[in-house]
Amino acid sequence: MRSLRHDVTRPLPLAGGAFDCVLCCLVAEHIPDLAALFRELGRVCRPGPRGAIIVSAMHPALMLRGVQARFHDPRTGTHAQLASLPHQISDYVSAALRAGLAIAHFGEHSVDRSLAASYPHAETYVGWPMLFLLKAARR
Repeated sequence: MRSLRHDVTRPLPLAGGAFDCVLCCLVAEHIPDLAALFRELGRVCRPGPRGAIIVSAMHPALMLRGVQARFHDPRTGTHAQLASLPHQISDYVSAALRAGLAIAHFGEHSVDRSLAASYPHAETYVGWPMLFLLKAARR
């Protein structure tokens, strides 16, 4: 497996239809033009039943609680908080459909007691949706 560091608000330097599976994890909530993102993810994914586009994002409900992605580098001690945009669930669904994708699955995942037991900070958010997952394919 190889990785690529790239600004996803610009076209990916990858061939169209080159990948069976395209993952976009915890990024979409930081992208202003969701339709362009989904178009590009669809472009690099193989069409048909073998191709899958998986997108995960912080659930918009957490933003109502004032939660945004933030990162800590233990090596340097630096902190970073990226701007999160107030996209709604319907914005993601509409963007995927406008990009010509067929949605195969959509799930919303809440914080439960077992997560809170292993990650005590999550106790504050028990019952609140934390993530959503979308699986789509090119039509």
